[in-house]
Amino acid sequence: MVEIVKHSYSEVSINGGPAPTIHPTCVINGEWDIHPSVVIHPFTQLSGSGSIGEGTVIGSLCTLLGEVHIGKNCRIQSNCFIPGGTTIWDDVFMGPAVTILNDKYPPSHGESWRPVTIEEGVAVGGGVTILPGITLHKKCGIGGGALVTADVPEGYMAYNEYQSARIQKPRRFEAPDKL
Repeated sequence: MVEIVKHSYSEVSINGGPAPTIHPTCVINGEWDIHPSVVIHPFTQLSGSGSIGEGTVIGSLCTLLGEVHIGKNCRIQSNCFIPGGTTIWDDVFMGPAVTILNDKYPPSHGESWRPVTIEEGVAVGGGVTILPGITLHKKCGIGGGALVTADVPEGYMAYNEYQSARIQKPRRFEAPDKL
């Protein structure tokens, strides 16, 4: 578990051992098992309990609340929200501003929470929202801005085609005969 000795890059330690790189503006409450090779950027909040695996980098302004487990070699970009009950396996990429939700009927105070699982090798684009109870299976991909409402099978790509601007056909500009 993490024992913060002093709030600075150079003097954070894990029970007297090697130190992960945690920016001094980060707030860590509760008991976290953070591997020494982890990097956590400015203004990130960790509350509750959980673990962060070897080689993982967490961007600025992220929030991890409750029991969250993140595997090895993950890249969590800035402004991500990860609630309790979330498990992220190894080698996962999450783009900026990804929101994971765990409460199906808020505010339920935990009564309707559903865990979210993101398996190994998944890539999640920026601005994605993942609804409660979803599993993103191994090596799947989620396109930027998607709203994930169902499990995504292994190796598949999911994106919201109809919510984006799509090129339909050329626009024809014809001079009007009469003005």
